[in-house]
Amino acid sequence: MSGHSKWATIKRQKGANDAKRGQLFTKLSKAITIAVHQGGGSPDTDSNFRLRLAVEAARAANMPKDNIERAIQRASGKDAGMLEEATYEGFGPGGFSVVVEAFTDNKLRTVSEVKNVFNKNGGSMGAQGSVMYQFEKKGVITVAKEGKSLDDIFLIAADSGVEDIEDADMDVLLYTKPENVTKVKDELSNNGLSISTYELLFRPVVISQITDKIAAEKALSFIDKLEFLDDVQKVYANFDIPDELIEDSK
Repeated sequence: MSGHSKWATIKRQKGANDAKRGQLFTKLSKAITIAVHQGGGSPDTDSNFRLRLAVEAARAANMPKDNIERAIQRASGKDAGMLEEATYEGFGPGGFSVVVEAFTDNKLRTVSEVKNVFNKNGGSMGAQGSVMYQFEKKGVITVAKEGKSLDDIFLIAADSGVEDIEDADMDVLLYTKPENVTKVKDELSNNGLSISTYELLFRPVVISQITDKIAAEKALSFIDKLEFLDDVQKVYANFDIPDELIEDSK
């Protein structure tokens, strides 16, 4: 198991929930606001694909309805235009590749904070394009097994536009082209599968193996510190860590 499924498993096994629920809601609100803004100001989740993803992610995190509506309304205010997407690339401790996605109203502040985490934890920031070639943009749909085997789910998903499938403990991850993720999600749901989440992500196509306990601990701590930054939305890494080292790193 590697890439996204490995990191999802790591976060579950470490119990790595967002320590500050308010911080999580702030990140989700930013994602909603910028999705409306970049969708031409449309608050319609049917026509605005990115907004639909952002709203459903917020609902999955039990974000109150009022918070979601305020985030949508905020997109029409003067401050909405100040939010920008920013993507940073670099190398974690030991040399694995990292992609950081952020939403910010101050790029100088955000790049300084991200760079500080890299520098203080044995990593280094890279130039644009330095590691992105090791990832591919995909849609991923998380399906709860609920007693079904990997083969059972594969047979149901095979004709729905799914490109790849990965086992992830109690779940199965189904990968699609980014533009097809909503359509495929609806088809899977109509065919009786239980959808936990769906989103767009950068999936690693080149994997960096970590087999040393100390290196594993440093890698996990480094990712946690990046994710804790207020402006950071998502962090992707291409490392693979054996399950026994994950257990030791809890």
